[in-house]
Amino acid sequence: MKNTTTINYLAAMFSITLSIVIITVVISFIAFNNEKVKEDLLFWPAEIDSRKQYYRFITCGFVHGDLMHLAFNMISFWSFGEFLEVGLFSHPTLFGSNGKMMFLLLYFLALIFSVLPDYFQHRNNFSYRALGASGAVSAVIFSAIMLQPGMPLRLLFIPIDIPGYIFGFIFLGISAYLAKRGGDNIGHRAHFSGAIFGVLFTIIAAKLLADYDVMSHFIETIKSRY
Repeated sequence: MKNTTTINYLAAMFSITLSIVIITVVISFIAFNNEKVKEDLLFWPAEIDSRKQYYRFITCGFVHGDLMHLAFNMISFWSFGEFLEVGLFSHPTLFGSNGKMMFLLLYFLALIFSVLPDYFQHRNNFSYRALGASGAVSAVIFSAIMLQPGMPLRLLFIPIDIPGYIFGFIFLGISAYLAKRGGDNIGHRAHFSGAIFGVLFTIIAAKLLADYDVMSHFIETIKSRY
């Protein structure tokens, strides 16, 4: 009985968010100095289609274009991830003791689903490649926003609190601009598909597993602010 309690305690203390950050940083730094590693791991729809390299749907999230790209994604992920993993998903009214597993499922499924639109559009285009955890990070951000739409957030270098649901629109607006500009091998469109997946995953999983109506809570929270 004591051993079981110890195991449960250690499992509760284990941070999935921190683990993903560490692994991503290590692999990304290795790829910064080794082009072959980057080429082998990034998202390359044509290679996936022709050589059945399906692992790229996952591994592309662990390599980044440069230090700024890595820092932006991991800081964003850390800022929202710990809060979502421990404070929201693990809350008794939601997933409770299964919160961490659901958080892990959200992240890795988002890596896959966020790049599916680009896969179907570019699977015959060998010149198209992308990399980064943008889709999964976006899913985490929008999952947190759905559960706490009024939480105060700030953009970098702008010391003004912005409600979560407004921050989400600004975040997507910046992503739209960067996606239109293109040319940097960063999957900016994955921000959109990742955001959509994060919203749907949260609504459906909460309803099926906890009988919790996320959409009603979201609407009521916004109404109460006006």
